[in-house]
Amino acid sequence: MRGSLVAGATALTVVAAGLVVAGVSVLARPATAAVSDVPTDCSVSTAAYRTDGQRLTYQYSAGKAATKEYAGDKLGWVPSALQQLGGSGDDTVFRSTEFAAHPTDGYLYKVSRTGELVNGAWKVTNVSATRLKSGFGSTKLLAYGYPYLYRVTGSSLYRYTVNPTTGVPSAGVKLASTAWNTVNTLVYERTGGSGSAKTDVLLGTRSNGELREWRVNVATPTHISSKVLRSTGWSGFTSLSTGFCEKHPNGRPLLGIAADGKASVHFDATKNDGIGTDIKGGSLGLLGWTAKAYGQ
Repeated sequence: MRGSLVAGATALTVVAAGLVVAGVSVLARPATAAVSDVPTDCSVSTAAYRTDGQRLTYQYSAGKAATKEYAGDKLGWVPSALQQLGGSGDDTVFRSTEFAAHPTDGYLYKVSRTGELVNGAWKVTNVSATRLKSGFGSTKLLAYGYPYLYRVTGSSLYRYTVNPTTGVPSAGVKLASTAWNTVNTLVYERTGGSGSAKTDVLLGTRSNGELREWRVNVATPTHISSKVLRSTGWSGFTSLSTGFCEKHPNGRPLLGIAADGKASVHFDATKNDGIGTDIKGGSLGLLGWTAKAYGQ
């Protein structure tokens, strides 16, 4: 999950277990929401936006689910697609950036946020959105693994090379033009191999219920292979995110969120084996997570 937030600030990390933090609105879910197949050292989260433009974080960590929001963290519009890029911080300030596709004007934006600890309370003091590139109308999904940004629109998959200095993507290259309208969620997982066999690995779900892994050849990106990890049970998710496990570094948690507010969490014991038979977990039930969420 290369686009995840890496800042170590207290405000970015402590709310998952249901703790109360000054300046942060936290809604902790009951401990009965825990799924025994998911180790308690695993954590996974995703960004979300309410209809009023307020940014939220949905998180599952230490066997509990929680919703987090900061005062002042409003964008003013709800992105059609979002990809977290990264962040930094300490105990008094944090900064983060995201790619966001505008729902109506056709542009890709860089959204920057600054949060500060002011008089003992956390709040977001600045949110800015900078236009990067046109031609991003009707964007459904974004997935980023440096230096490539993947985009799903209609039935097509595109790849862009992101300039590391300006953050502006290059002209898009169409990698595929059929069947991508059936892909509901997409996240960048890792880059593997070397030389002509080097591939970007993407993970996502399809409307037919599949959890699928795609491998995009880095040098010849129109060469895409895929493997079905699970054949049923994944069609209802509008957001899928992957996380990390401190004591299970070879594994990964998966957080799926449905539009009706239901969530499910799973644990893949060996994340890089391309096999889904060891994925376990289940439903957390209706958590009320109905703000538009984005896979990370």
